[in-house]
This record gives sequence, structure tokens and C-alpha cells, in this order.
Amino acid sequence: MTSPVYLDYAATTPVDPRVAEVMSRHLTLEGTFANPASRSHMPGWLAEQAVENGRRQVADLIKADPREIVWTSGATEADNLAITGFLRANRDKGRHLVTSIIEHKAVIDTAKAAEQEGFDVTWLTPQTDGSVSPGQLAEAMRPDTVLVSLMAVNNELGTINDIAALAEVAHDHGAMIHVDAAQAVGRIDLDVGRSKVDMMSLSGHKAYGPKGIGALYVRRSPDLRLEALIHGGGHERSMRSGTLATHQIAGMGEAFALAANEGEADQARIQSLRDRLLEAIADLDGVHCNTRLEASVPNIINLGFEGVDGESLLMALRDIALSTGSACNSASVEPSYVLQGIGVPRRLALASLRLSIGRFTSEDDIDRAGQALRTALIGLRQRAMP
Repeated sequence: MTSPVYLDYAATTPVDPRVAEVMSRHLTLEGTFANPASRSHMPGWLAEQAVENGRRQVADLIKADPREIVWTSGATEADNLAITGFLRANRDKGRHLVTSIIEHKAVIDTAKAAEQEGFDVTWLTPQTDGSVSPGQLAEAMRPDTVLVSLMAVNNELGTINDIAALAEVAHDHGAMIHVDAAQAVGRIDLDVGRSKVDMMSLSGHKAYGPKGIGALYVRRSPDLRLEALIHGGGHERSMRSGTLATHQIAGMGEAFALAANEGEADQARIQSLRDRLLEAIADLDGVHCNTRLEASVPNIINLGFEGVDGESLLMALRDIALSTGSACNSASVEPSYVLQGIGVPRRLALASLRLSIGRFTSEDDIDRAGQALRTALIGLRQRAMP
């Protein structure tokens, strides 16, 4: 039986075999398995060393100081810590947050929870390509704005925000900025010093590392205070307690080191695969690209198809693993809130698919996917004709 073509890398990437090999060395009695907080014996010291090596590898990718990296269970927890932890710790300075209506649910739901706590949220509607302009942000800023939270790369469209320009606006108005960069690692250059970002959420499993591990970059500054959400032991400079998962941290560190070394070459190859896929369906009518290609990462492309039902199209593409939107929204029969947020008509949004390409995608995979799309579209449209 032929394996499905996997084109859902934006939902999760497979663990790179080189990462898995590193992780395997931190699990069993023969490896570095001890609690990294156990400082009374050599196994504990070795585990702590592995954790700090992973911390340095993550910091190196975003040009940060390793002491600015706080381990979390993933980007979702990092988003929660950044937004809720910051708002609670700084409520005496102001109670206003600015974000957008097409952020990841980890940011949207956290912002909604903040509203329930009495904070005020301004929800920006992005431009039609999914980006937020510095001018839009400037108009939303108020004297009591303390935090801006906007993503680096949109997970459904692939759109890139100019985070340096957005950070400048936030700082000009006396606010801090948090960036969800889960989809950005290995796809765009991330330099927290140059962009002057204050906090940045990172994920292991979006960058060929393991699930269940992430990090929050927190700029070292006496003005940047977070209230912990998880208590018990004072780990991670009292910002996030809990025994650290050495094997996952080592894996995320290795994945980020690979992204730093190979990301540019990966993206060049992936762009050629994306172009190959688009060429395979270029002669078909009624195909709309919801992604503005010149303003996005090459691994994510969102396409809308006229004259077909989205669920029927997905069923007809059983041999292609892809998504109708964010994986976190896949239980809903409503159109993607991201597509609705940029003004895609409801009917087309319901017939849109996100295809995301990755490190292990081959030309044969793309050719199979292109042919499957052609066959499914032509067949469904013929059956729909009166």
C-alpha cells in the first residue's frame, strides 16, 4: 500500500532522524537520563549540561543570550506565559493589549481570557494578505497599552509580518511586543537584537523537533516582568516550574541547530517544490491563491477552489495529508477564521486547502499531489454539473 503524501508540515513536522538520535541518548540508564535539577551527583550535572547546551542552541538561532530562554511545554504555553504573565505583572502600568483576529488560537484564546480578567483588547483586522501594517498598529495604540502580540508567520497563509517595524511602533508608544514565531524557525531570519522583540514564543515540533517542548524568549530587562503561571520549585528563574524534559530539550536544541545551518537551503528547495505544484494545476480554472506568494514563506500555500465542496475535495484527496485550515480548528465545520479575517468569501473559504511542504518532501510527492488535485477537481466539478 502506498503511503499518503504528507503535505501538512505546518501542523507538525516529523522529527528529523538526527534529532531522534540525539534524543535517544537522553532516555535510558546508559545515557544522560537524570533530573537536570539534581546537582548532587554526576548524572544530574550531565543532564543539566545537556539542558544548557539545548538552551544555547535555541538562543543562537534567534541571536539571543541563553539566559533569556525559558523552557515551556510548547508555543501554546509560551504564548500564555507571555501574554497572561505579562499583563498580570504589569496591570498597574496599563490594561490594554493589541493583537489581531487571525492570530493562532493560543494567542486569541489567551487574549479572550484576559478580557474576562478585566483587561481591554483591541482586535486588529489584517490587510488582505494577512499582514498587519505599522500604520494599523500605530492607530490602535493608546496611553494605557502595555503589550502588543502579533505573529511572525501566519500558520494558515504563510504571510510574514515585519516584526521589526511593528516592534518599533510598540516601543514608540511605551509598550512591549510579544511575537509568536512557531512557524518562522528555519523559514525566516530571526534576530531578536535587530528586531528589538521583547518576547518570542518558539516550538520544537514545527521545526523537526519533538512535540511537547517549546520556549519563550524573554529579553533581559528590569522593565520586563512576568508573573509565573505554573508554580512549584522555582525552575527557569521562577518563571516556569517543573522538572525539565532533558531528552525533549536536547532534541529541540539539535533541531534549532540544524535549522540555523540548513534553513536557507531547505527553503530554496521547498520554494522550487511549491512552484512545481502550482505549475501542475496552473491550467485549471477557478483556482485562487489565498496566499500572497511574494510576502510569505515558501512552505505554506493556501488555495481556494471554485465549484467544489471543501469536505468533498478533502475526501477525494485521501492519499494526500493536508488541511482545510489550522489543525487546532479542524473539528469545526465553519470556514477558517483566518480566511474570513482577510475577506475571503465564505463559499471559497469553505473550499480552501492549506498545503505545507517540508524538508522530506520529494519531487515525486509533489507530482503525486498535483495529479491527485487535478483528478479530484475535474471529477467533482463534472459531477456537480447539471
